Amino acid sequence: MRVLVVGGTGFIGPEVINQLVGAGADVVIFHRGEHETAIPASVRHIHGDRRELYVFQAAFRSFGPEVVVDMRPMTEAHASQLVSTFAGVATRAVVISSTDVYRAYGRLNRTEPGPPDPVPLREDAPLREKLYADRSAKPHDRTETLEHYDKLLVERVVSSEPRLPAAILRLGMVHGPRSHRHYPYLKRMVDGRPGIILAEAWARWRGTLAYSENVAAAIVLATVRPAANGAYNVGDRLPTPIADLVRAMAAAAGWAGRIVLVPTEALPEPMRPGLGLSQELILDSSRIREELGFNEPVSTATGISRTVKWMLEHPPTPDDPMGRLELDYAAENAILAAH
Repeated sequence: MRVLVVGGTGFIGPEVINQLVGAGADVVIFHRGEHETAIPASVRHIHGDRRELYVFQAAFRSFGPEVVVDMRPMTEAHASQLVSTFAGVATRAVVISSTDVYRAYGRLNRTEPGPPDPVPLREDAPLREKLYADRSAKPHDRTETLEHYDKLLVERVVSSEPRLPAAILRLGMVHGPRSHRHYPYLKRMVDGRPGIILAEAWARWRGTLAYSENVAAAIVLATVRPAANGAYNVGDRLPTPIADLVRAMAAAAGWAGRIVLVPTEALPEPMRPGLGLSQELILDSSRIREELGFNEPVSTATGISRTVKWMLEHPPTPDDPMGRLELDYAAENAILAAH
């Protein structure tokens, strides 16, 4: 199978490419050429800006991809370029989306009023009604501005092009090597803090984790299975409470401090979660398991352990938001002393 990957040198991409090559695919990746990474020598590269995909249409046609995998469609414009460039060139597309398309995400971050949506969320659960739900969010990695980011618009554009049938993968809370998503907890462990403070409601809150190697396996499965079409949730079978996540990270890091649960109202405003925590983000991933036979190769515990090990070996640099954390240990000390 000939597969063209748009992106592919960032967080999950290298694992996707390695697994595709391992499955026998002929792979070409299109990327800017700024972040070369360890991928098989058989993979060919086309360097360019994804905002100008159409400029490279002749090169894409020459390769003749059966499937195009878009690892990082962030905006409506990205999706429009994808479908206009590859409709009639590729037979199918695999497009990476997110749990944040669901209305439940709007309930969680309080951009949409209303009671919590029932969980677990199936693929037919209500989607957000308001666009650009993350405009005021702080990115947890080196992602570009979130001003125009919206996976909901990406899905709408991709789903409306019948000449390029697409499998859309809605990912849970992805973690793994090359990501510092949960680094604030590890930072406190590395700094030898005696305790980590969690608001009680946040400690109980549950979400669906998705380890990067498992996500890559799901992407590859959707790529090589011609019947894959429409939306698929991707994540662990069971949700993980935040307190359990921190405990697992502590075990992996060898941290012997205490996790201290504090009523939200007893915390100073900057330390409160600021979310609608009555809404959990738990995915029902049975569709991809039943239709495509997906089964994650890495357990939840092993995934957390590997992620912690990588973060310990690769602490974030100052150009990463996680490398510029402003932690108020004096305020934390006062709360720890009181509890």
